[in-house]
Amino acid sequence: MKDTIRTHDEPTPLGCDPADLARVEAIVRQSGTSFAAGMRVLPPYRRYGMYAIYAFCRIVDDIADGDTPSSLTGAARLQERITQLEAWHERIARLYNNETHDALDRVLHAAILFFALKQADFDAVIDGMTMDAGSPMVAPDEETLDLYCDRVASAVGRLSVHVFGDSSEHAVRVAYHLGRALQLTNILRDVAADARLGRLYLPRDLLARFDVPADPQRVLTAPGLAGVLRIMAARAHDHFRNAFAAMKKCDRRAMVPARMMGGSYLAILNALERRGWDHVLTPSPVSKIRKAAGVLQAFAA
Repeated sequence: MKDTIRTHDEPTPLGCDPADLARVEAIVRQSGTSFAAGMRVLPPYRRYGMYAIYAFCRIVDDIADGDTPSSLTGAARLQERITQLEAWHERIARLYNNETHDALDRVLHAAILFFALKQADFDAVIDGMTMDAGSPMVAPDEETLDLYCDRVASAVGRLSVHVFGDSSEHAVRVAYHLGRALQLTNILRDVAADARLGRLYLPRDLLARFDVPADPQRVLTAPGLAGVLRIMAARAHDHFRNAFAAMKKCDRRAMVPARMMGGSYLAILNALERRGWDHVLTPSPVSKIRKAAGVLQAFAA
């Protein structure tokens, strides 16, 4: 049997220290996400590039949601979140000046150099999290909602397609549409949970069209809510279709992870539609078979 022990001369993914790679992978695995398993289809250097991006996103998202330890409360806690996110802008800027201080810095820096990742996309993610870190978002206008989706989802997509292996204009279109499709699906799935937290991501003009109050405490019992959700679901489907169409113009192999991710979320959207928009308080779990069907649908699109 061939010896699989790594020699000192054997290169490591992205040229990083194995301990740094292990630390970044641990951040991903400790989050409890299925993301790590999904990225196993990638070769190691691309996989660890995605781990670094996900770890960055996970950390700034936890800051925005107030999931990081703190002794502060109220307005002071909100200001602390904003300050921590601003510090991440500075930290990303230091990476682009070749300054690193810990394992995540070093692996992110390696990924930035190897895949030519853009600082503006990291900054956009942080700005998106800042939109969530202050007062809860309640019934934004259409422009604000689209900006939010671009920052928290499509910007991540723009980073991801570079790591997947396609930086063409078509890949940027994939990121644009798939990011919005995923985020709108998240909003539809979490409308009840968000309302309990005082959040309402549904656009104000659309709520008004269906006589739904722009109030998280009242939105779930409004008779017109189902109409709002149907339109939002149709928008998500449009973005899925446009994303899959753009993928056909991209490097086929590079788009495999994007199709898998899109298919998994398409399964969620399909499950929500089977449940019905009149039952937002009813859970809509997605079985492994349904998720597999969604992935197959994405590859057939």
